[in-house]
Amino acid sequence: MRYGFIIYTAGDINAIVDLAVEAEAVGWDGVFYWDGIFLERHAQAGDHIYDPWIVLAAIAARTTTIRIGSVLTPLPRRRPWKVARETVSLDRLSRGRLIFPVGLGFVADGGFSRVGEITDRKTRAELLDESLEIITGLWTGQPFRFTGTHFHLDEMTFLPPPVQSPRIPIWVAAVWPFEKSIRRAVRYDGVLPEARNSDGSAAEIKPADIVAIKRYVTEHRASSTAFDIALEGQTPGHDRVKSKEIVGAFGEAGLTWWLESLFDPARSASLDEVRTRIRQGPPQGN
Repeated sequence: MRYGFIIYTAGDINAIVDLAVEAEAVGWDGVFYWDGIFLERHAQAGDHIYDPWIVLAAIAARTTTIRIGSVLTPLPRRRPWKVARETVSLDRLSRGRLIFPVGLGFVADGGFSRVGEITDRKTRAELLDESLEIITGLWTGQPFRFTGTHFHLDEMTFLPPPVQSPRIPIWVAAVWPFEKSIRRAVRYDGVLPEARNSDGSAAEIKPADIVAIKRYVTEHRASSTAFDIALEGQTPGHDRVKSKEIVGAFGEAGLTWWLESLFDPARSASLDEVRTRIRQGPPQGN
C-alpha cells in the first residue's frame, strides 16, 4: 500500500508547494493537487486557485522521490494533444514521477457550466475515450493519426516520449458497479472507484467493494502490467490506531493507494489544517 495526500486548499501558491515538500519529508508516497477552474459568480477572499500543471511543475522541481499528479484531470474540457505535451513535459521534469488520474469532470465546476463546455454525460464519455486514445498514441513518440467522432488528427509525431515505460500510469475514475465505467479503467493502469446510490447520490466505497473491483480487474484485464486501485478518504491523524484500522481493512481488500483528503464541499481546508495533517504522517496499516 502507498499513501498519497491530495492538497485541496486555497492560499498562497508557494505555501502549497511547501506543503508538498513537507509531505515528502515525513514519508508520504505521493502528493496530488486538484484540477479545477473554479469560476465562481462571487469569489470570496482567499479563494486562490492555481493551474495544476504549474503547481505540479513547481513541486517536481523541489522534490526528488514523491509521486505527483492532479486529481483529477477532466479530459472532456481539454485538448488532448495539449495535455499530451503537458504530461510528457512534467514526466520529464520530475524524472518519471507523474501519475495521470482522469475522469469525466465535475460539471458543477464553472469551468464546465459557465463557459459553454459540454455537460452531457454521454458526450463527455465519448470525449474521454477519444482523448485517452490520442494521448497514449502521441506518447509513443511514433507517427500517429486519429479519426473519431469528435477529433481528427493528421499524422504527427510527438517527441520526446515520456520517461516512464510503457507509459505514464493512467488512473481512471469509475463508478462501481457500472460495468461500462469500470471497463474503461481496466484498459489503463488504475482506477479511482466511486459508488452511487439508486437515486444517483454518492455512496461510500467499502472494503467489500474493493475486493469485488480487484476480482473484476483480474478477470477482465488483458495486460500483465501493474494496476492500481486508489481510494480517496480521510483518517484521524491524531488517532494512529484508528487510522491504521481504517486503512488496514482496505489494504487487506486489495487497495494499492490510499489518498488522504480533507476535501469538504462546504469549505476549503486552511493551509494550517492541511499542514497539520501532513505532518501527522501517512496512516500506515499493512
